[in-house]
Amino acid sequence: MDLTEEEWKQRLTPEQFHVLREKGTDEPGSGELLHNHDTGDYQCAACGNVVFQSGTKFDSGSGWPSFYDVANTEAVKLQQDDSLGEPRVEVLCANCGGHLGHVFHDAPDQPTGVRFCINSTALKFEKKS
Repeated sequence: MDLTEEEWKQRLTPEQFHVLREKGTDEPGSGELLHNHDTGDYQCAACGNVVFQSGTKFDSGSGWPSFYDVANTEAVKLQQDDSLGEPRVEVLCANCGGHLGHVFHDAPDQPTGVRFCINSTALKFEKKS
């Protein structure tokens, strides 16, 4: 999905644009999907790509929705992020390049040992019955 920044501004809310296109971050504990426990798919808010599924969501206590795995191996792209002076791994939507959050290797109690720390603003949720 290849849109200009102006097209993204028209398509997204100001908050979504800040997170998805300018690599912003939700305030911890503020996201509407943080405490969502419904069954369904978490999609990129910019393009609708299914990036996570409810079965892999867990409460990490971090203040952001956390997942121990992606919906499928081609759903996201991971890239090095040294923007804060310490190395992190950024999680991007593989379809549109939107910034979703970061992944950390600090969840030893989860099946994969990783925590995808994702901004609620970067997601929309499709409930399944």
